[in-house]
Amino acid sequence: MHSRLQLQSTPSVAIEVNNLGVSLIDGTTIVSEISFSVLEGQILALVGESGSGKTTIATALLAHTRQGAKISQGEVNVAGLDILKLDENALRRVRGKQVSYVPQNPSTALNPLITIKTHLEDVLKTHAPTLAAAQQQARIINTLKDVELSHGDAFLNRYPHQLSGGQQQRVLLALSFITKPSVIVLDEPTTALDVTTQAKVLLTVKKLCQSYGVAAIYVSHDLAVVKKIADHVIVLYGGRIAEKATAAAMFSHPWHPYSQGLISAIPDIHLRSIPVPIVGNAPSLQSRAKGCVFEPRCKLATLACKTIVPPLDKIDIGDDHVVACHNLSRQTDPFSFNHHTAALKSRVIQLGTQPPLLEVKHLFASYDGKQVLKDVSFHLKKGECLALVGESGSGKTTISRAIAGLNANAAGGLYFKGQSLALAARSRSAAISHQIQYIFQNPYQSLNPRQTVRQTLLNTVRHYFPDKLKDSDEIITAALIRVALDPGLADRFPKELSGGELQRVSIARALVCEPSLLICDEITSALDVSVQAAILELIKSLQRNGLSIVFVTHNLGIVRSIADRVLVLKNGAVVESGEVDTLLDQPQQPYTQELINDSPSIVDL
Repeated sequence: MHSRLQLQSTPSVAIEVNNLGVSLIDGTTIVSEISFSVLEGQILALVGESGSGKTTIATALLAHTRQGAKISQGEVNVAGLDILKLDENALRRVRGKQVSYVPQNPSTALNPLITIKTHLEDVLKTHAPTLAAAQQQARIINTLKDVELSHGDAFLNRYPHQLSGGQQQRVLLALSFITKPSVIVLDEPTTALDVTTQAKVLLTVKKLCQSYGVAAIYVSHDLAVVKKIADHVIVLYGGRIAEKATAAAMFSHPWHPYSQGLISAIPDIHLRSIPVPIVGNAPSLQSRAKGCVFEPRCKLATLACKTIVPPLDKIDIGDDHVVACHNLSRQTDPFSFNHHTAALKSRVIQLGTQPPLLEVKHLFASYDGKQVLKDVSFHLKKGECLALVGESGSGKTTISRAIAGLNANAAGGLYFKGQSLALAARSRSAAISHQIQYIFQNPYQSLNPRQTVRQTLLNTVRHYFPDKLKDSDEIITAALIRVALDPGLADRFPKELSGGELQRVSIARALVCEPSLLICDEITSALDVSVQAAILELIKSLQRNGLSIVFVTHNLGIVRSIADRVLVLKNGAVVESGEVDTLLDQPQQPYTQELINDSPSIVDL
């Protein structure tokens, strides 16, 4: 590692934020009264549901806001500068040099038309123009070594599309650290990565911050990841700080009811339980409560909560732990997540000797002339949930699409209810097609933006059950109620719904088809933990009613929560399979052991 500085025993403050506020142009508050500081080499995590203000605060640290918003007050002090007072020319010099930003999606952040080498050289030409050519090359080589990427010409001359997702994310880290900034802002940088790649990227971030003496602001909705990487945590709700503490204190004894709800909603690889969603939904900017913004969802709420904004009060537990809640005195026993790990009993499903609903025999598939599935066989019974896990590129989605009849290059045998099933969806009868439904990862792309929820569901009824059109209103209402959506949402367009609501609409559309088998492809990966918990609770209830489920995920916490059996895939082949608790507790293959060891957890074993 090539350090920017040797950290002293008492590192100095790298960034200090005082009373930051961001609002819409019309004066509507987005975030308010945000204050914190981060020391050199430390990582502060900002957590909370969508709409809590995480990304608004993160981008405000670079004096940037979304269109229609403005920074209304406050200070952001970095390296002796109040960034919010700089003009545009000064900001261009500071952004990328003193404060760097790592976005969530590297595939859209990197320029597809230039090589990795040109990306790195352009940053140095902009922010370190006095470096000689030899010094530039040395800086590039050292930075690539630090992020554990090759520094040879073969790699440097590649274009972004020629790299894996993990490599692209490391390139973004290299671009951010190559200027040796004081502060780096990371906005959900590992959301789309599998657990092994995620673990490596998180370790790299931690090492770089400590080695370079860089303070990091880490935005995430994945609290298991936050526990693994953060030194301090700020829980945000409705644009305000609900709780602020060290990571150790936050995860051992969170005090705010919202913090407790977030932690209870986390699926964890070491907990054999269904995560508990927070009742209700996060408020819009226009519907925030006048007092405590969490009051409509809080079990401890009193009359004062409706009218008085709670101040941030320090909790006397030996560290800098502050909470905004009127009713801390009503908590006789502060929440401790580890209390919930005591009674873990094996969950072995009782499906009896019934014949399989689905059989997959010797399935092969290829893509662009390369074999991506190699002799995969398994079965699925009625009411069973089978999880497909493995690194990116292991074949999970390829198997799912083959079952759904969406893989043109698949070969092998598929059998559904004892009958041979055509590999192509177009060759399947309507009587079979409606029984196998695929729910995609991104509901924003799988739902027609020009159709209301009602129109989407009505088209499904018209396609599969034209004889039931006269009962379509009742069918649609029943489907929405089944996925815990207000039937009043039926006349809204996708853009008017949240991500969690959209995913429920996708599930409702599948349920209208009266399926026997649901294929769920990473359907919770982009959702807040509370919304995710609600979706998992819904999936589990559908399973109890006899629905069979193939669940594709890289989150082994979710696997522990809802799966009955697990299929572990690597390079298109099955390396291990078995009952979920047995496989996760006693993995036999080194690859499975690596996946489990790399999975973040909030439980201290």
